[in-house]
Amino acid sequence: MDAAIVLESDRHLKWRSLDGLERILMIGCGICLAGVTISVFLDVVTREIGRPWLWLQEVTMACFTYGVFTGTAVAVRRNDHLCLSAMTDAMSGATRRFFEVFNRSVVLLVGLGMVVFGWQNFLQGFGSFRMPSMLPIAYLYWPIPVCGALIALFSAEQILNGLRNGFEQAAR
Repeated sequence: MDAAIVLESDRHLKWRSLDGLERILMIGCGICLAGVTISVFLDVVTREIGRPWLWLQEVTMACFTYGVFTGTAVAVRRNDHLCLSAMTDAMSGATRRFFEVFNRSVVLLVGLGMVVFGWQNFLQGFGSFRMPSMLPIAYLYWPIPVCGALIALFSAEQILNGLRNGFEQAAR
């Protein structure tokens, strides 16, 4: 049985073609959360027995970074991020439409900023290296522009569908 990833009350704001991407991102976020938990546990255990695995700190940092940015993109699609929805839920008509588009446009612009400046940060990350692996720190920065692109995509999806179908939630 394939459980729906999108609530029917939110379907009017979402394209079915992006449901698979959301599912993959949610699975990735869960994997990252498990990775952080396991790597921290192993780091503590190996230090306590006097045989520390120093590379575990890099694994923890990578899982944490990837999980945060993956979760941020999913939160935007699910409209679970910091959004002033209580205010707009009390509005209707053209006023609501204006503020819904305004709020989502701000989020879209933040996403685009993450793409531009995240990409610059990623490129500069090839000049610094993590210890003990000596991997370029850029491997920690690549999720930033990817997350920004996903935020922009999910915001545009909601703006376009909201303008087409209305922003009000479907009756339950």
